[in-house]
Amino acid sequence: MTAPLSDNLRGAAFMTASMAGFAVEDMFLKAAAHQMPLGQVVLIVGLCGMAVFSLMARARGEAIWHRVYLSRPMLIRSGFEVSGRLFYSLAIGLTALSTTSAILQATPLVVVAAAALIFGESVGWRRWSAVLVGFAGVMVILRPGTEGFSALSLLAVGGMLGFAGRDLATRAAPKVLSNRQLGIVGFAMLALAGAVILSVTGGAVVPGPWGLVLLAGDAVFAIVGYHALTSAMRTGEVSFVTPFRYTRLIFAMILAVVVFHERPDMATLIGAGLIAASGIYTILRGNRRRLAPAA
Repeated sequence: MTAPLSDNLRGAAFMTASMAGFAVEDMFLKAAAHQMPLGQVVLIVGLCGMAVFSLMARARGEAIWHRVYLSRPMLIRSGFEVSGRLFYSLAIGLTALSTTSAILQATPLVVVAAAALIFGESVGWRRWSAVLVGFAGVMVILRPGTEGFSALSLLAVGGMLGFAGRDLATRAAPKVLSNRQLGIVGFAMLALAGAVILSVTGGAVVPGPWGLVLLAGDAVFAIVGYHALTSAMRTGEVSFVTPFRYTRLIFAMILAVVVFHERPDMATLIGAGLIAASGIYTILRGNRRRLAPAA
């Protein structure tokens, strides 16, 4: 059944708003890391998100703690979530926002490739070609073996792989948890990642007024982005809404240039374009295959 155009447009608007929210969240995270240890920022934002989603769950009569949290699929999902949050937060704090955001966009391509190899999902040669083009885009950005290569860029790759593993594990996770309960778990893993970073670096400080503003902005946009994302996936057709995930790259590039005065070089722009184009094609092609009538 085809969703009304108005639903598709609203879903696209929610997705775009979500990606803008996450891009602004990354901006606040990077700025806050200049005021206090990165691990402290990530830990506080994770705890704030847990508190907000716990209150929302209670308001809906849902349990804050659910025994399913300790099920094997959820533990695997949580493990990947921690690694993704850990490496991505480090990448945001230590490398260029434009580079990190571009590499993150390859996550859906990893999910498609892993789903074919692990779950035996059907992936035709066209989508495999698009996946390879996207991976080539990542290599263009990384530039291994050249003077432009930075080992710190591999942090973004680690975050991307962690998030891809989380998305794959979500397929096997129990369906009994609400979006609010998943939010509790997600922000708990963010807090755990922050605690790990802080335990290594140490140096926690009492935030000043500006630091508190940055922390509040980070937490607010993280929560808003998550909520807009869940609304997007419940409104309109997935095939129409999902490609708008790539608007995050546009917002991130703008913020990187305007706020942090970054100047993405041609290799970064070309790699980002390859990743975005191949990702959008892979999503659209995959949904076309699912919607095609059986022969």
